[in-house]
Amino acid sequence: MNPFKAQPREAETGRERRATRHDWQTFEIVDLLEAPLFDLIDEARAVHRRYHADGQVQLASLLSIKTGACPEDCKYCPQSAHYAKKTGLERESLLDVEDVLSKARIAKDAGATRFCMGAAWRQVKDGPEFEKVLDMVRGVRDLEMEACVTLGMVTKDQAGRLAEAGLTAYNHNLDTSPEFYNEIITTRTYEDRLETIANVRSAGVQVCCGGIIGMGESIEDRARLLQELATFDPHPESVPINALVPVAGTPLESQAKVEPLELVRMVAAARILMPASFVRLSAGRSALTREAQILCFLAGANSIFYGDKLLTTENNDAADDRALIEEAGLRIKPACAS
Repeated sequence: MNPFKAQPREAETGRERRATRHDWQTFEIVDLLEAPLFDLIDEARAVHRRYHADGQVQLASLLSIKTGACPEDCKYCPQSAHYAKKTGLERESLLDVEDVLSKARIAKDAGATRFCMGAAWRQVKDGPEFEKVLDMVRGVRDLEMEACVTLGMVTKDQAGRLAEAGLTAYNHNLDTSPEFYNEIITTRTYEDRLETIANVRSAGVQVCCGGIIGMGESIEDRARLLQELATFDPHPESVPINALVPVAGTPLESQAKVEPLELVRMVAAARILMPASFVRLSAGRSALTREAQILCFLAGANSIFYGDKLLTTENNDAADDRALIEEAGLRIKPACAS
């Protein structure tokens, strides 16, 4: 049943349509993803205007602070040690704190308000390297920027220490549906990911959690990914929607690129399911035309990764991004004060 055909127009603005839900069913989300495109965008736009009337776009800069040699076997990732000989990606040790902070200053001067730091670990270990990450977090917050890290799995104690250092958000994506997950990753379970997210949430740190499309999954898999995210209570504060960037040497190197309108549909559905979240247009954006990116903003995207690189893959030009935001009549979100 198409949700846009099933309900009379007056019901769409009623209390039941405004309520934030955590009980979406898979078939409902499939109906959203397969709805007529204009109807889907209309509904997403209506939700977006109710929750994000300020027209702000959050700019997040992403830096790889430790690159390569990851023991995980994620089939999309050039940083996996399993594919290093084919991808040719060279391992880089954890960067020095001051080097990271100098890049954070550059990102701030360019307009970014959130600085995200990614380390290719399966699980962060206590010790000197974790202490350096804590210093990075403190330094980024001292710059009056929001600080986000992605370090693999973390314990409750580690999440608490990150919170004490001032961490704004922790990124830990689900990647895909529980049913398709083992086709992409075998070295870490879905439950492992959910446990890390629970540890982060219990520490009072914001959750940044999304997934990737274009890895060979079905529409039902995309719906199940969104269903898992929408089941979180509260919803993730940030929801990155990634389109696979096929990298030579990885098992998914031959995957066809995602059609832009498929990304628009995922953004719109995420906006409807998680109305208060920042929906972040992430990997794969560099393959979109300006018009396709504006369509994603129209469908509910209100955050982008900003800067010339996303960990190890190319990203859009920063000056072009600022011009695009201005031309779309949107505004850059300032960093949070807390």
